[in-house]
Amino acid sequence: MLAERTAATGRESLDIVDAGGGTGGFAVPLAVLGHAVTVVDPSPDSLAALERRAKERGVSVRGLQGDAADLGELLDRDCADLVLCHSVLEYVEDPISALTAVAGLLRRGGAVSVLAANPVASAIHRALAGQFDEAEAVLADPGGTWGERDPTPRRFAADTLVELLTATGFTVGAIHGVRVFADLVPSRLVDGEPGAADSLVALEKAAATHPVLRDIATQLHVLGHRI
Repeated sequence: MLAERTAATGRESLDIVDAGGGTGGFAVPLAVLGHAVTVVDPSPDSLAALERRAKERGVSVRGLQGDAADLGELLDRDCADLVLCHSVLEYVEDPISALTAVAGLLRRGGAVSVLAANPVASAIHRALAGQFDEAEAVLADPGGTWGERDPTPRRFAADTLVELLTATGFTVGAIHGVRVFADLVPSRLVDGEPGAADSLVALEKAAATHPVLRDIATQLHVLGHRI
């Protein structure tokens, strides 16, 4: 996707905004590839860690303190080719407002990468932990949570993500499942067998777009394009 976007712009690198990018787990590798990256995050401690991580890799990443809803105030309109919105919509007060702010940053043809927690996976994980009432609660709750102690305020099924992106002016591309099996397989089966980790990665790639398995992944990844 990065190569396609770069080719479409006619430039050698992209202008990327990582909303809620924290300590730079995505941002720093993108900067290493030569892209200009700005991280917006509410935590000053995370931004300090981002600066240290970028310095260790010998790259520069701009860090701005703020929430996803503040993007329009912190950055100029039409300033980005790509916006990362990973593990953000679960926590913002208003997902529609957050995605509307993202749309305002993107140049025509730009893309948003959305990664969000999946309620179906949460129900499976709670059931496997023996928390059957909580698993049922996830399925019954419109926000996909299992109770007051749930650390994730909301989760999104694939069709809900599509509705959110469409409502905020995006055309929706492919949907992929992330960690279909990885969070279900006991670590001893991966760590104790030669080649098992590579085989699991291959299985994850095969399952990511499977029409059934995709929808039980821990997270769902969706690309939206501004037209």
